[in-house]
Amino acid sequence: MKLTLKIWRQANASDKGALKTYELDGVSQDMSFLEMLDLLNEQLLHNDEEPVAFDSDCREGICGMCSLMINGEAHGPEVTTTCQLHMRSFKDGDTITIEPWRAASFPIVKDLIVDRSAFDRIIQNGGYISANTGSAPEANSVPAPRDKAMRAFNTATCIGCGACVAACPNGSASLFLGAKITHLGELPQGQPERYSRVQSMLAQHDHEGFGGCTNIGECASACPKEIPLDVISQLNKDLRNSMILG
Repeated sequence: MKLTLKIWRQANASDKGALKTYELDGVSQDMSFLEMLDLLNEQLLHNDEEPVAFDSDCREGICGMCSLMINGEAHGPEVTTTCQLHMRSFKDGDTITIEPWRAASFPIVKDLIVDRSAFDRIIQNGGYISANTGSAPEANSVPAPRDKAMRAFNTATCIGCGACVAACPNGSASLFLGAKITHLGELPQGQPERYSRVQSMLAQHDHEGFGGCTNIGECASACPKEIPLDVISQLNKDLRNSMILG
């Protein structure tokens, strides 16, 4: 395939940045989207040009590092991560616009790379169980109802990629926050800190400059792990209960 790529180029955080157009030929439909970018960078290096900087790590849809707006959609046209998106989703002659996450809380570092350390600071403010339990216990040693265990497991699949923030018109991280609150709050181990956790993590969320949730639902639509919107309801319930219980 031959493609026209419009890619955001920005030398550093203080640079103004702009979209730059590239022509790329020889793209196989079996390539992943990131392999297509690798091919472009090989072409740029061959021409003594600066390669496009972008994040990636596992390239297996697990780590959450890959984070691109593709034709205005977080991770592109399929419900998957950017690294698991393949070029068969596009046609010969297509024009593809590639941008970084657009959110004030995710400042651009260079080109398509953004700083998502705000997520790390939210986790540092309660996204864990602080009791020292030694090594990992046997999985069945703490009884838990199956429905709660499954809900905890399903919400724990959040990989922290930030697609929810990039897709949200308000730049809210409520889906990410709700997933972390829910997966810890559903199990017995998470109960002692359940309400202090939601208050401290939400306070850090707001401190980082993320917007508020207005139930538009774009976050859940963009989530590659299909985290359900009801985790935000759980977040609000736990916050309300934490205020009632003091």
